[in-house]
Amino acid sequence: MDIQYRAPESIAQAVKLIAADPNAKIFAGGTDLLVQFRAGMRHPTAFVDVKRIPELTSITVDRDGLRLGAAASAAEICGHDELKQLWPGLVEAVNLIGSTQIQGRATVGGNLCNASPAADTTCALIVNRAECVIAGPTGERIVPVEDFCTAPGKTVLDRGELLVAIRVPRPAARTADGYLRLIPRTEMDIAVAGAGVSVTLDADGTCTSARVAIAAVAPTALLVPDAARALIGSRLDAAALERAAAASSSAARPISDKRGTIAYRKTMAGVLTRRAAAIAAERASRK
Repeated sequence: MDIQYRAPESIAQAVKLIAADPNAKIFAGGTDLLVQFRAGMRHPTAFVDVKRIPELTSITVDRDGLRLGAAASAAEICGHDELKQLWPGLVEAVNLIGSTQIQGRATVGGNLCNASPAADTTCALIVNRAECVIAGPTGERIVPVEDFCTAPGKTVLDRGELLVAIRVPRPAARTADGYLRLIPRTEMDIAVAGAGVSVTLDADGTCTSARVAIAAVAPTALLVPDAARALIGSRLDAAALERAAAASSSAARPISDKRGTIAYRKTMAGVLTRRAAAIAAERASRK
């Protein structure tokens, strides 16, 4: 079977190509797609390389927040000083993607579209209220990141649609995030569990807003409103952190596999929530 390579230079051209061929695959970084292709898990009739589309590779920060092109490289994100200042937890999550070499090609958009329950960037995006900008034959639509992945390997993208950007609102005053994961080895492994937290503090150090998300413990990353409610109204003391941890453990719906048992993963979802919340709180207190 012949496999075509296409490199459109506009979103409209990319949409036209993938709408015409349901077996064409978007090629952003290729760090997941090529592995799956060589393993016989994917059988594309065409690779549609979107790295030549300016809107998909740009990183823009303005007074409203961040517009991250879906094909911007992880390496560029990790080297962006303003992103590290405004969203340190998000940048830390991006920095966990693969190795230094992989980060030169890997993208946050690809990490999302691969739809792994253990993806590191998903939780960090969710707690920062990120939205997916999707283009397709009928125009553009916006989907919150927490609704983008619907099952392992599956997303809300319809035929002819592609993720073009991720929008993240500028954080409020005294707001900060944190992300942590647990892996069996020290580097380049898949998370057993992960947790992201964003908190906003008032002048007295009381938490006025929070978002908590957990990864690798359900078919998709989960937003955990009960964990956020456990933090709001507190000074993020040990008791509040423990309540948030318990809420995350309760919300987790993991499986047992070679990486960990159900009980272990549920426990670690809580532990990581507590630790990530403490990190976010400490960062917010310094703003």
